Amino acid sequence: MTAPLTPPHQPQPHDPAWPPPPPPSGPEGDPITAAEVIQGVLVTVVSAVAGALLGVLWLNLAPRVLLVSDGKGVYLRNSEAETAIGSDGTFVLLALAFGAVAGLAVFLLRRRGGVPLVLGLAAGGVLGSLLAWGLGTHFGPTSDVVAHAKQVGPDVPFEAPLELHLGAAALLAWPLAAMIVHLALTAAFGPRDPDPWEQPKAL
Repeated sequence: MTAPLTPPHQPQPHDPAWPPPPPPSGPEGDPITAAEVIQGVLVTVVSAVAGALLGVLWLNLAPRVLLVSDGKGVYLRNSEAETAIGSDGTFVLLALAFGAVAGLAVFLLRRRGGVPLVLGLAAGGVLGSLLAWGLGTHFGPTSDVVAHAKQVGPDVPFEAPLELHLGAAALLAWPLAAMIVHLALTAAFGPRDPDPWEQPKAL
């Protein structure tokens, strides 16, 4: 008697209790639906509008740099003060907090995630940061330092304009934090696809 070619612990090729192999997936994965695109656009819009709140907070919480004029030039009132970098630090910390909250909120509203949501978080974070930067610099102290110095007079301290010395690095804090938090939550707590090779349990 010859031994069977298929070991007894493996299922037969046509065993009805064993699920068929999964169909091959394309290189692009599942198609993106119109609903997902709309959700991504909404995330972008809401994040961009939230940038106004970031701008207001930055304007009110950022430390002020004081300048003084002697009638011939404008100088820092305290050259050893670290308030010059405090404006950037305040903006970055606030932007990181806004990004983390945005990533958490999007995950709680739609746990399955998706490419449009991640792109919406990134684009919305950049737009929100740009809006916050624009609002802070527009409604903050004037950028015309010379005219301001002439207006207040010599030896009278006045506030320097609100600026971002880190530039693009500060503007990317929000989108990076949003994507990292969202992707981390999706990887840790997001829904899992069923294993097509898992044998069904007998009743």
